[in-house]
Amino acid sequence: MSANPAEHAHRHLLIGSPTSFCTGVERAIDIVGELLGRYGPPVYVRKQIVHNVHVLAELRQRGAVFVDELDEVPDGAITVFSAHGVSPAVRETAAARGLRVVDATCPLVARVHAKARRFARAGHTVLLIGHAGHEETEGTLGEAPDRTLIIESEQDAESAEVPDPGHVAYLTQTTLTPEDTAGIVAVLRRRFPALVEGGRGDDICFATINRQQAARAVAEKADLVLVVGSANSSNSQRLVDVARSAGVPAWLIDDASGLDPRWLDGVRSVGLLAGASAPRRLLDGVVTALRNCGGADIAQISVADESGIVFASPTAQLEAVGRATPRGPDGRDSS
Repeated sequence: MSANPAEHAHRHLLIGSPTSFCTGVERAIDIVGELLGRYGPPVYVRKQIVHNVHVLAELRQRGAVFVDELDEVPDGAITVFSAHGVSPAVRETAAARGLRVVDATCPLVARVHAKARRFARAGHTVLLIGHAGHEETEGTLGEAPDRTLIIESEQDAESAEVPDPGHVAYLTQTTLTPEDTAGIVAVLRRRFPALVEGGRGDDICFATINRQQAARAVAEKADLVLVVGSANSSNSQRLVDVARSAGVPAWLIDDASGLDPRWLDGVRSVGLLAGASAPRRLLDGVVTALRNCGGADIAQISVADESGIVFASPTAQLEAVGRATPRGPDGRDSS
């Protein structure tokens, strides 16, 4: 940092709130931790339980094994589906393999899956607004692959072709806010007047909205914004975009080691945020690093209170995997 601590003695640190883990992420991490505590390693997790390198490293150290697909999991093993959700095809494969599954899908994602099934049964083409290849989008697409189109941009919305324009519905990736999708939705409404609005309501991720609002509030007062999160975390990347759209320099860092002293030249106020998949301790580490370079006062800018929001743990699933009989490599009971 600065060679002259006094130079930055009056730097202000502005911490946006809510920040760090959302309820769905915390629930997913707790599920893997509880399985390891109850039954010991290994516990297999399809895909990354959440998009954060530190969380993954800690769980690996405890015995979690992250795999891309289920063919990497031994028959009968304890297996967790990540917070981003999976398609019915993945569930069927797990059942056929006798895997002892605990589903850590965020309840908000599960609501979108239910809507996709309902729209498809009603004969609608589902226009899914989201990022192609993202784990959540792939899971939702799998609910009705023959009746779903992924829409990533206004250009996609302009060019989308559907068999019956009178039966069209749209859904959104939960981590996209109404502001993120407004332009796309406007195009879809113009092209398909009968469009059914399925992308609004209690399936939109409150944590995403709250953290983006916090980013805007912090950016209004800061000379620089630092977002703690991993590069493959779309919600963390979006916080950087929000701050930059307010005209403020913003950077994504995994932890305090990512700080570049050059960013702090002439900066008197630093806004701090953490993505929904980043542990709070990582943000606290950045605060400590900034204070150690010359001292600073800390203020919190709060836009919402999430303390009362809780997603129930899948208790029955956690208990059921312990009662199931594991199978050996040949598919027979290992007992």
